[in-house]
Amino acid sequence: MTLNELDRYFNSFLHKEDFPSDPSRNGIQIANSAPDSLQITKVAFAVDACEATAKRAAETGAGLLFVHHGLFWGDCTPITGLHYRRIKAFLDANLALYASHIPLDANQLVGNNFGIAKRLGLTDVQPFGSWRGMQLGAMGTLPEPLSLEKLEKKLFPDGEHALHVLPFGKKEIRTVAVISGGAGDDFVQAVQAGTDAYITGEVGHEEYHPIEESHINVIAGGHYQTETVGVNLVRRKLEAECGIETCFIDIPTGL
Repeated sequence: MTLNELDRYFNSFLHKEDFPSDPSRNGIQIANSAPDSLQITKVAFAVDACEATAKRAAETGAGLLFVHHGLFWGDCTPITGLHYRRIKAFLDANLALYASHIPLDANQLVGNNFGIAKRLGLTDVQPFGSWRGMQLGAMGTLPEPLSLEKLEKKLFPDGEHALHVLPFGKKEIRTVAVISGGAGDDFVQAVQAGTDAYITGEVGHEEYHPIEESHINVIAGGHYQTETVGVNLVRRKLEAECGIETCFIDIPTGL
């Protein structure tokens, strides 16, 4: 598939046009030398676009890097310093870059939040939470009550651990709300929705006491760890439907 064909394929289910308030420049952020004719036979996936992921994607022979966090946000950024070196790594390798931020968070098929809800086994899953007028999270009900410790184990079945676990709510959890990444302050929306636990990527110092006083359980699973979900779901979908070779470039930040 060419870059432009892949762009149309990704947007057929991510629908970037439905998220006009997203500061990310979703879609193709860096093209290759021939987006209408050069065949891309391998696509790399990563959470973040940076010099390291660009170089590692190029080393694998990928023609496109698909990420959740791209290089272009909001207004134009001068191409100098770090930004120049990052872009140069893509251009030197004729490597294209595709970013999907809120469209990937919110997607009910391959998104971070609905993907986490599926991993937890939630039922009656529905959209939850909004940011800049866009719905992006998910919420649902566990098939049976779980302790916070067991909920964390379901969140990370491969043995990873959350950055922080704040056990300030019910001992037995039935309802869970999820917004991946840097959505610590959105615990308020989980409280308003009446859920027993809220899962996000990170919480700040200023949220600790309000969370405790709101009597809700919170798992801050890590910004990076909670956002490996969507890119890998897209990766597997591309492989299954289009037969294109893929790889996941894992560069954890520990944050």
